Amino acid sequence: MKIALLGYGKMGKAIKKVALSRGHEIVLKLDVFKKEIDFKKADIAIDFSMPKAAFDNISKALNNNIPIISGTTGWLDKYDNAVSICAQNKGSFLYASNFSLGVNLFFELNTQLAKLMQDFDYNPSLIETHHTQKLDAPSGTAISLAEQLLPYSDKENWILDNDSKKELKITAKRVDVVPGTHQVIYTSEIDEIEIKHTAKSRLGFAQGAVLAAEYIVDKKGVFSMKDVLGLKDKG
Repeated sequence: MKIALLGYGKMGKAIKKVALSRGHEIVLKLDVFKKEIDFKKADIAIDFSMPKAAFDNISKALNNNIPIISGTTGWLDKYDNAVSICAQNKGSFLYASNFSLGVNLFFELNTQLAKLMQDFDYNPSLIETHHTQKLDAPSGTAISLAEQLLPYSDKENWILDNDSKKELKITAKRVDVVPGTHQVIYTSEIDEIEIKHTAKSRLGFAQGAVLAAEYIVDKKGVFSMKDVLGLKDKG
């Protein structure tokens, strides 16, 4: 594949490393916002840019008939618009809050545990810990975990760094040199149950993004990591 990297920060560099090791070519590296992007040499685009640029990057790729993978968080109020643009162009689009294989298995575990716990008297909460350069809070992964859990709880919504009986509390911590840690905790008066995922490096995220690109490059539609990992029929 010939890949256009939209966003060339730490994740972009990790994706380049993985892509090259798998025999792919990087034909465009974009680290600043541009009104026009030349996709002529690209087979697919991978977006790990900034929240303010993500939707614009996705729209431009789809309008140029370029399949696109996005792992940028903080722009999801426009997700339905992106899906609509994809449909209008009969394109290919995949968004994931987290591309790590381990995290996507963790998502499945989170959902199954939530189903199991819904009939018992435990209070759920989430903690996410990331590096200090992460701009959005809570993380997209934490939001995904919360949205998976909510249908099986008595919580109405999630809330950031605040206590509320009606809302699922997400605590966001920012610490130097932490790729990402997510904890889902169920607490009662007598004990506590916790599941946890800890990333050791960005390479897991990068590998998942390249695998996702390989998966959708010759397909049409809107996809998720469940499709890439064959998990859709296992939930």
